[in-house]
Amino acid sequence: MFNVTNFFKTHNFYTMYYRRKIILALLKNSGGQLTKIDLQKLLFLFTNLQEKPAYDFLPFKYGCYSPLATQDLKTMVKYGMIEEQETIWALKTQTNYFCELNKNDQKELLNFTDQFKNLRGNHLVRHVYKEFPFFAIKSEIKNKILSTSELKKVEKSTPHKEEPCLFTIGYEGKSIEKYVTQLIHEDVKVLCDIRKNPLSMKFGFSKNQLKGILEAVGIEYLQVSGLGIESADRKELKTHADYEKLFQVYEKTTLVTNQKDLNLLANTLAAKKRIALTCFEADHQSCHRSRTANALLPFLPKNINLIHL
Repeated sequence: MFNVTNFFKTHNFYTMYYRRKIILALLKNSGGQLTKIDLQKLLFLFTNLQEKPAYDFLPFKYGCYSPLATQDLKTMVKYGMIEEQETIWALKTQTNYFCELNKNDQKELLNFTDQFKNLRGNHLVRHVYKEFPFFAIKSEIKNKILSTSELKKVEKSTPHKEEPCLFTIGYEGKSIEKYVTQLIHEDVKVLCDIRKNPLSMKFGFSKNQLKGILEAVGIEYLQVSGLGIESADRKELKTHADYEKLFQVYEKTTLVTNQKDLNLLANTLAAKKRIALTCFEADHQSCHRSRTANALLPFLPKNINLIHL
């Protein structure tokens, strides 16, 4: 039977993103294997040294975590470059990708691996939590490895915002890590996905991926597809006038006929206090979420703030 994966491996059609070379070089310089937690921590610390970080991170159950890095690792497992064990990532490729890094990253990585060569396990996690307490706010193990004074710093870094607020946020130009971290910083309790079809070619933003990551950090996911716009209606949008025409139709149709979903959002905000409406576009004025938010305001108390992230 024809094997697509073997075909691509044999014919060198695999695309090696630069960020993946960072992971492979880090593994190589760390003896060829690392526990999954150690790799995330070391990768986090190293990318903080880069002018343009190869990966972004979010606060997760074991501290700083990059879902994209894990996705890249699993892709490299598929192509026989890395082996995944229960708690370990092990290098399999014989290619030395350290040599393919830029000179600055080579220099930094050499110094970095020498500096942290003896720091592993809870000692490494504790170091990261002490230096970057915000990334420990969702940790399930912080109480086991931090002192009382260190835990107070983590608590101080934890967003606590009680005032009701309606946010809108687009994911265009954002990694899933930066996007979720924005929501955490604003202490958003529920993300309301108002895309007609909650699918995306961008990693992390299809419904199941997004829902899983959000729920792991304590943010509820609510799909409200009834307030979306059909993909066919969004084609050929080039000018501000094109968008304005589309949104005027949207305001006269969907936002008039679908009072049920507007009520759902209003009730969700009343119960959870801080919710965000999401869609794709970075500019809220080029996205129907701004019109949805405006239509929602009459259902809400007059002192509710509307903030476009």
